[in-house]
Amino acid sequence: MKFLKLLIVFAGGLIFLTSCNLEKEIDLKLPEYEGQLIVECYLEPGKPFNLLLTESTGFFEPFSTDVDQFLNQILVNDAQSVEIEHGGQTYTLQQGIFFDFETKKLYNYQNPELVPADYDQDFKLRITTAKGKTITAQTRILPVVPIDSVVVKWNDSDTLAFVLTYLTDDPAQDDYYRRMIHQSSLDSTALQDFATSDRLVENGVLLFGTAPDFAVGDTIINTIFHIDRAYYEFFGSVQNAIIAGTSPFGSPGKLIGNVEGDAGAVGIFTGLSYDRVVTIIQK
Repeated sequence: MKFLKLLIVFAGGLIFLTSCNLEKEIDLKLPEYEGQLIVECYLEPGKPFNLLLTESTGFFEPFSTDVDQFLNQILVNDAQSVEIEHGGQTYTLQQGIFFDFETKKLYNYQNPELVPADYDQDFKLRITTAKGKTITAQTRILPVVPIDSVVVKWNDSDTLAFVLTYLTDDPAQDDYYRRMIHQSSLDSTALQDFATSDRLVENGVLLFGTAPDFAVGDTIINTIFHIDRAYYEFFGSVQNAIIAGTSPFGSPGKLIGNVEGDAGAVGIFTGLSYDRVVTIIQK
């Protein structure tokens, strides 16, 4: 029995020493990363034509903590032309730095004319890069789907309320929505921000709810965007890419967009129409 115990201890020690000897640094030779052009352009009626053109960078590539240097690193400011055609008119976007304080988005191309609220005609995008390559896309602004009602309900303890948001969905067509809800102001971080289809809608009524987190006097801002399938898929792929980007060894997140052309770009060109209701919580 003593011999068996000694043998077990010896074997355990041998495994430990062997595992220690196997530990060594591994020099991974990763392929050189080639940046890819990324386009984001959201057409919102009543706002200027804004577009963001950037280039992706590798996971291990260093980036500057200086804001100006970082922007110079990712922004693509040398496009030969950026144009949007609509209704027989061509809008040329000029390069610069433009900030939308409501959406907190930065753009580097803009035309100050306001996007028309036209839901019947297509908008066409054409970008010619510094190398003469092209990026094209086509979209249409969808009509607003109005919020039917916002209902405040109180929990059993009657101290905190939750909010229910109703809208009527057209069962004859496939629709997609982006739901956002803010507390106090649009400058705050969204309490909810997600995209969904209408596949689970029953009887043509779409319902969004919240947790019982609100007290008397709280201001709740409900926003429902009516979006197309291209933006629905792009939004979801961005969320997946963010998750994948937390690790250099995870599967890369692939962006799904609607831009085309020989520049090999990815991204989204889409219209944004929405309804917004502000509610002050009361009993």
